[in-house]
Amino acid sequence: MPLYEHVVLARQDLSAQQVEEISAQLKGVIEQMGGKVTKTEQWGVKSLAYRLRKNRKAHFTFLNVYAPPAVINEIERQERLNEDVLRYLTVRVEEHEQGPSAMMRKADRDREERGGGFRDRDRGDRDRGDRDRGGFRDRGEHRRDRDSRPPREEFGASAAAEATEE
Repeated sequence: MPLYEHVVLARQDLSAQQVEEISAQLKGVIEQMGGKVTKTEQWGVKSLAYRLRKNRKAHFTFLNVYAPPAVINEIERQERLNEDVLRYLTVRVEEHEQGPSAMMRKADRDREERGGGFRDRDRGDRDRGDRDRGGFRDRGEHRRDRDSRPPREEFGASAAAEATEE
């Protein structure tokens, strides 16, 4: 039997319990038809790149599935009928990843970097790139770049003489 990775996007206004019921329903169908779900991960509510059926966010659920193709056709058919499912994606893979998926590793890494606190708390020591110059009027050291230029000649006789030579 082939191996699949299956991701389901559910509406943002569902509770976590309702999302777990959807994944449990899918798992039941897979096991009833002779397949097996080896791993289930709830990735939580994430922002979408664009709106899907008037939703800007969605609950993401990831399943590692070991099942025949007929099982995948059936769960995708049921997901099309379910109004709470916004999108789904099934990808056939050679082997399943061991341990947490890349999304779960990313969430753990982000949590460690932030320290679990408020994001705004540690903003004082960050590198702000070009924006650290201050406001529009306060150019500070960047004014010194212009000091090396020769002074501007006043528009008068010398400028008019140069214009006639050309």
